[in-house]
Amino acid sequence: MNAPQSSIQLILGIDTSCDDTGVGVVALHPDGRAEVRANRIWSQTVHARYGGVMPELASREHVERIDAVMEDALSEAGIEVADLGAVAATSGPGLVGALLVGLMYGKGLSQGLDVPFYAAHHLEGHIFAAASEAQTAEFQLTPPYLALVVSGGHTHLFDVVAEGTYQLIGATRDDAAGEAFDKIARLAGLGYPGGPAIAEAAKLGNPKGVAFREPMLGQSGYDFSFSGLKTAALLAHRAGVSGPDLAASFQAVAVKHLLKVTLRAAANLGRETVVVSGGVAANSALRGAFGASELRAVFPGKGLNTDNGAMIALAAAAAIRSGRAPSGLDDGATAYAPLANV
Repeated sequence: MNAPQSSIQLILGIDTSCDDTGVGVVALHPDGRAEVRANRIWSQTVHARYGGVMPELASREHVERIDAVMEDALSEAGIEVADLGAVAATSGPGLVGALLVGLMYGKGLSQGLDVPFYAAHHLEGHIFAAASEAQTAEFQLTPPYLALVVSGGHTHLFDVVAEGTYQLIGATRDDAAGEAFDKIARLAGLGYPGGPAIAEAAKLGNPKGVAFREPMLGQSGYDFSFSGLKTAALLAHRAGVSGPDLAASFQAVAVKHLLKVTLRAAANLGRETVVVSGGVAANSALRGAFGASELRAVFPGKGLNTDNGAMIALAAAAAIRSGRAPSGLDDGATAYAPLANV
């Protein structure tokens, strides 16, 4: 690891990978500590009528909102744009049109300010969003540990064997967990986005109201599956099961599935800690289940669960700490960008 910076370095992070326009500011201290100074997010509501994200509409919304979101982030951090020492933006994975908005914006800003630019991986940003919480915890988060990224577009389980070194040990074979939440919420008429809608409806429902079969029973690996739950939910809905009972039952089996696979991986690999991040990590039932398990579970702080710019700035701070060279301005947006190979 390189020697610590001689003064605080302010890093602007931008994420426009899907339907949230996120801009955050992180202060990288001389001792290597990364502190979130600002985290502003514009969550698009235009997609609610479709029950899912429309890529072209998402790109247009990013273009219209990114200036205002950046100004809000700078104001929250109490700085001027000229105070920035580095700029980072998500390059992938995500919707290419949406990614290009933040990527080009960040590159232009870095050129105008003559500061380094870092192209960040979206999933690594999610991992650092949770890992940053350990700085104030009673333990020091150091590899090896597991990282579960669970969101609307991703359900991936990584073994973090060293700082910046990831081994993908499991992933969804079909729908991402958050995608299943969205689709089942739409089916039950609970609203969009599905994660918060199902969590709220589940408070009024019976978690045993639908006898969902836990996915992939008997597997020895660490993969996930949610498409079968969608089919079972459709049949239950047609049979007249109420929205709250459907929500509570689906949430219970989805959380059980995520926890069970992660626990098996931890036992087999000898890991005691898991970082859980992504939009679904905000679910209180999921947090409660992992918190009550034998694993030491680390979750993102407030506002860092969903896609956001602060997590991208945190990923850039880690790159700077480790001495990673800045990215080239010719780095492009990538819809499919594996963080690690199986």
